[in-house]
Amino acid sequence: MESLSLLLEGFSQALTPINLLWVFVGAFLGTAVGVLPGLGSSMAVALLLPVTFSLDPVGAFIMFAGVYFGGLFGDSTMGILMNTPGGSTAIATTFEGHRMAKLGRAPQALATSAIGAFIGGLLATTLVVFFAPKLAELAVMFGPAEYFALAVFAFIATASVVSDSVAKGLSALAIGLALAVVGIDGISGASRFTADVPQLFDGISIIVITVGILALGEVLHVASRIHRDEKLTAVAVSGRPYLSRKEFREALPAWLRGTAFGIPFGVIPVGGAEVPTFMAYGTERALDRKRKDPQFGKGAIRGVAGPEAAGNATSGTAMGALLALGLPTSATAAIMLAAFQQYGLQPGPMLFERNPDLVWALLASLFIGLVMLLILNLPFAPLWAKLLLIPKHYLYSGITVFCALGVYATSAAVTDLVVVLLIGVLGFALRRHGFPLAPIMIGVVLGPLAETSLRNAMMSSGGDASILVGSPITLTLYGVLALVLVYTAWRKVNARARQDV
Repeated sequence: MESLSLLLEGFSQALTPINLLWVFVGAFLGTAVGVLPGLGSSMAVALLLPVTFSLDPVGAFIMFAGVYFGGLFGDSTMGILMNTPGGSTAIATTFEGHRMAKLGRAPQALATSAIGAFIGGLLATTLVVFFAPKLAELAVMFGPAEYFALAVFAFIATASVVSDSVAKGLSALAIGLALAVVGIDGISGASRFTADVPQLFDGISIIVITVGILALGEVLHVASRIHRDEKLTAVAVSGRPYLSRKEFREALPAWLRGTAFGIPFGVIPVGGAEVPTFMAYGTERALDRKRKDPQFGKGAIRGVAGPEAAGNATSGTAMGALLALGLPTSATAAIMLAAFQQYGLQPGPMLFERNPDLVWALLASLFIGLVMLLILNLPFAPLWAKLLLIPKHYLYSGITVFCALGVYATSAAVTDLVVVLLIGVLGFALRRHGFPLAPIMIGVVLGPLAETSLRNAMMSSGGDASILVGSPITLTLYGVLALVLVYTAWRKVNARARQDV
């Protein structure tokens, strides 16, 4: 009850007219920056950080609450409409979301994304308010062996589930891992696969890879077909910016499952919401295969609902981990930590004692920001969707320009422009030959985590490999993975047997 009374005091601060204005401005600007390809939610927070320096701390962080969730929705908006996610958190949403958009269901996909963001963020933020100390204990249970098991689970499960061909899925995963190991080895300090190019010593940015594989690859794919398929000059857009009762019932279980995936990962420092979003995507795809009329590959609404709820649930609990532990579990949270330090504040247990007014006003503003995001973006879904009515040769030319600007803005390096072009050609070739893209992205995102965790675990055990299966968490993860593989193999054998008959 004490938490509830403190939260109500926070609402009394956050619901003043000026603070409501800051939440609105933050949500609007966060969405606007998140929509730009290559920038994303973390860049939205970074770019708007200087804007808040003239505000008092409460007003500044209330504005950041709007930026925080607005940027995440902006990431998904461009992923759904243009197959160009603003950040890696929205990659899993993109696969089915863009298919929905190409079938004329862009407003429904955006509505699914907005409602999923609201549900995931609302449930996660509620748990942060009442159970932050308990959630924080989950992070303590994960060591290097557990992180490695988690990464292996994500690798194999994704590669085997998202493609009809396991060989293609594993090949795509290998490509992602190969891209992930370019640069300086963080443990030995040796350069790897850099061709002695100094600009590659820091590795290939996730932004460069995401834009190259998903955005430029899509641009080249469309360009190769634009004269053969005149239907590509325009996409029909249905103007209904809400979900029908049937669509809502279809999406609701996925929203809840995605939220369940995302909540624990907000307090586990694995780099962001990529892991739970891909796990939610893989789960929904696996469940879809059991249905009489599988929808994945045709614009499945659950393929948008699950990852979107997972991503925002992770972001909600990540804010709790930042406030309660001072632990930034994502790039966006790390920038928020820098914002706290700019005001002379250090997140952690003492923050609740020394600055309770700020903390509870910020937590209240997270709720307000979610509601503001829903109010702001649901009516605008048809407007965003009208971007698809622009003739393809104009639209994709503009996307290419924004991709180049987004990539160059992150590093100001011409090398990144060359690399993103080469990766774009690779993405085009993979599309042409039917390789799945999800294993590539999860290999890029989790490859460094898997490598570092494996090496740290082996060094801490003196080379004893039994440490990799020495805890209940690792045994559970490997056990579930084995069940997934057995089921996948059984399903493929049955499908082949039915074809032979």
